[in-house]
Amino acid sequence: QVQLVESGGGLVQPGGSLRLSCTASGRANNLNTMGWFRQAPGKEREFVGAIRRDIGEAKYADSVKGRFTIFRDNAKNTVYLQINSLIPEDTAVYYCASKQSYDLGRVDYDYWGQGIQVTVSS
Repeated sequence: QVQLVESGGGLVQPGGSLRLSCTASGRANNLNTMGWFRQAPGKEREFVGAIRRDIGEAKYADSVKGRFTIFRDNAKNTVYLQINSLIPEDTAVYYCASKQSYDLGRVDYDYWGQGIQVTVSS
């Protein structure tokens, strides 16, 4: 079994930055792709981006390109989501997810974290 735990959320002012972490435990060695998603109030869950753990290649949704960066530290079994220039529309619950596939798309994730709240407000 795999457990994913997000951390680093909170209340941030517009224009600020935030770094979310997602740490995997359990049978984490078979997790080849880690993804980030978010769900704003009243909206469907949205794919943010994903990263391959082996080569560090990342892919992003068009809506977040240039402000969001995903990177990983395999020694810590942790993936990060760096968010810069935060805007109120970034307010959402952010989830990390993982899968064995090497595909960097938005589907077929096997494991999910519990989610963490990010609120952008002055």
